[in-house]
Amino acid sequence: MATLATWLRTFGLDARRLRTSLRGIGRYCEERREFRAGLAAEYKWGNDFPILDERTAASGNPGAYFYQDLLVARWIFDAAPSRHVDVGSRIDGFIGHLAVFRTVDVLDIRPLPQSIRNVTFHQLDLMESLPDHWVECTGSLSCLHTIEHFGMGRYGDRIDPEGHLKGLAQLKRMVEPGGLLYLSTPIGPQRIEFNAHRIFSADSLLAWFRDGWIIEKFAYIDDDGNLHDNIDPETADIYNHFGCHCGLGIVSVRKI
Repeated sequence: MATLATWLRTFGLDARRLRTSLRGIGRYCEERREFRAGLAAEYKWGNDFPILDERTAASGNPGAYFYQDLLVARWIFDAAPSRHVDVGSRIDGFIGHLAVFRTVDVLDIRPLPQSIRNVTFHQLDLMESLPDHWVECTGSLSCLHTIEHFGMGRYGDRIDPEGHLKGLAQLKRMVEPGGLLYLSTPIGPQRIEFNAHRIFSADSLLAWFRDGWIIEKFAYIDDDGNLHDNIDPETADIYNHFGCHCGLGIVSVRKI
């Protein structure tokens, strides 16, 4: 069952932010009076827009997505493929990084109403039959923080407990022999957290590519958001998920 904090967050209520904001009301009112008393007449006073929870916040909280997106974008920049295709990664993160320096074809089950420079969008469900023109279509394919959602219905896809395996099989078919697949997914003790995502064991992630693929790069982001790059995937820590409860495993694998 979901915790109370999880249910509150589901309906747009963040308990921690609420506590911080309540503590900030008094200071807000005091500073508002002080600021308005010294305001020049040339400024019209508009609607109040109270921000009560950022006084003690850090200047940024990069997190797993930030480090993942930078890392894999750098890998692709260094590889400089003639064509790159992405499946389901964040438009406002990883795809934004790629679009700065190259073109990219983006596939997603959800529509993309806006036009973005250097991005060609295609709406496609990878749990369905793969159209012929997408088979062995590219020597460079990415799918970041996406495979764990397949078949959970979260994004309008049909319910299928084996959806991640069907999606993975389609991803593998899309890559040309000798091509690279960049994939990331949560790692830790293997479990379902419905309907948010699956968490895969580190061994499960690596086992997906033990036949017919070469694991060229492996990195992970731990539970504290720290990036660990250039990791030997055959170390003993694989069975301890590199110490992660809900970390992120990132692989670059080449199709034989």
